Amino acid sequence: MISKKSTRFIPKIAVLLALLITVLGCANPKPAANDSTAPTQKPKEITVSWMRDLGPSNPHAYYPNQLFSQSMIYEPLVSYNEGGELKPYLAESWNISTDGKEYTFKLRKNIKFSDGSSFNAAIVKRNFDAILKNKSTHSWLGIAKVLEKTEIVDEQTIKLTLSEPYYPTLQDLATVRPFRFLGEAGFPEGDDTLKGLKAPIGTGPWMITEYKQDQYTVFTRNPNYWGEQPKVDKVTVKIIPDSETRVLAFEKGELDMIFGEGAISLDAYKQLQSTGKYGTALSDPVGTRNMLLNSSNEKLADQRVRLALQHGLNKQSIVDGITGGVEQKAYSILSNNYPYVDLKVNPIDYSTAKAMAYLDEAGWKLAPGQTIREKDGKKLELELVYDKTDPIQKVMGEAVQAAWGEIGVKLNIAGVELTTATKLLREGKFDVRFWFNSGVPYDPHTLINAVKEPSFGVAEAHSRIPMKQELDQKIQTVLASTNEVERKKLYTEILTTLHEQSVIVPISYIKQTVVYNKSLSNVTFPASRWDHPFNGIK
Repeated sequence: MISKKSTRFIPKIAVLLALLITVLGCANPKPAANDSTAPTQKPKEITVSWMRDLGPSNPHAYYPNQLFSQSMIYEPLVSYNEGGELKPYLAESWNISTDGKEYTFKLRKNIKFSDGSSFNAAIVKRNFDAILKNKSTHSWLGIAKVLEKTEIVDEQTIKLTLSEPYYPTLQDLATVRPFRFLGEAGFPEGDDTLKGLKAPIGTGPWMITEYKQDQYTVFTRNPNYWGEQPKVDKVTVKIIPDSETRVLAFEKGELDMIFGEGAISLDAYKQLQSTGKYGTALSDPVGTRNMLLNSSNEKLADQRVRLALQHGLNKQSIVDGITGGVEQKAYSILSNNYPYVDLKVNPIDYSTAKAMAYLDEAGWKLAPGQTIREKDGKKLELELVYDKTDPIQKVMGEAVQAAWGEIGVKLNIAGVELTTATKLLREGKFDVRFWFNSGVPYDPHTLINAVKEPSFGVAEAHSRIPMKQELDQKIQTVLASTNEVERKKLYTEILTTLHEQSVIVPISYIKQTVVYNKSLSNVTFPASRWDHPFNGIK
């Protein structure tokens, strides 16, 4: 396991190489006339912040590991690019069998991990086998469920055999976790990487050279990197949990950039933008900000109650008031710019009259003088949990609380640590919570797989809808389908059912923000929502 104290992860020779690389900094000042040696150049570095500790940077594990930092260190066989194009990455090519059950990857040659060890078929197999030790944990990604066997064909060729066809195999292999590759020296005894790792050793452009828990992580360029080196030498990530403190640190010049969803409030983003002092950018929609209504709760098992709660939300007012119009009101669970998503559904729009009619019909009555509806002596009272480090979730939760209060529903809201929120989701122990689809390259296949697989709480939330068994069968069929026409038809049916059942309540389409010091250039958003933005920054 990685020490919680400041730790060096690379051999001394690699440290020396990393230091040598920093001489690529600013232009040399003119040396003194009697000095024949030019002074050392200042390294090019940027300082950014994040709201929580980056964790041990384990490529096969989830929280507290942070996706952007995992993507800095570790790389996939296949990369996801703009427009949904899948390109070779650590694999230079691949072949898919006619039955869709065998994938053979030819690996690039002469790739090294940050410690100088070789990337080859043996280390790919070792990583896949380690991941498969914990299939149930990773089954939210369909490939983890159906990957049956890995075989070394030769030193640079690996074959994956699936138990059944699974069309999004390449998309799943392009994701940030868990299908990325840890170097041999990073493996723990017994190879169960979910329990920990010795050191975060990857093939990526960055490596960790210093880490102090809850304070900072320092990334420097990997001297063994096979691709184009980043333009800066070092990225320091300071941990600043409070968003307002993060903004103040940026304004005082202690940070060069703030990026990512929920890193600052959208009001703060607009205020910084309005000054004209900083560079700012806004991405295209990368996902949907949803609420998840848990149908395993008896009160929410009734579709009429779920529809009432959605009709009781003035989404446009919430989006305008909280995001300042930065985000867009969501009409469906997924926007229509995803593959296979071309839905023509009737939006469940704001109408307190419809909301109250549905609640009356479901037997939840509001007696004269009362503010909370009752049925069989029980109050219509629910709890919403949110990530307390996310400033948008907090104010949005308060807005939902006020809106539902107007239709006679009492909503208690509780801010919790992300670890607690994640645990409650996985165990299905919640009434209402915020939930976000993963974006590309994960969706739509990962979203519908989550509805079927009881591993991350989304399936639990749908457990009491009447057509659950039929829906699960359709999901299984579409993920195994090799027929494009059938696939489109099934996706339309599945997503329409999810829309109508209103377990997932879409609020807005999320956009990523970045604010940065104007000394930086080439600040862009990655093609995949969870990848890091640092390689091209100058």
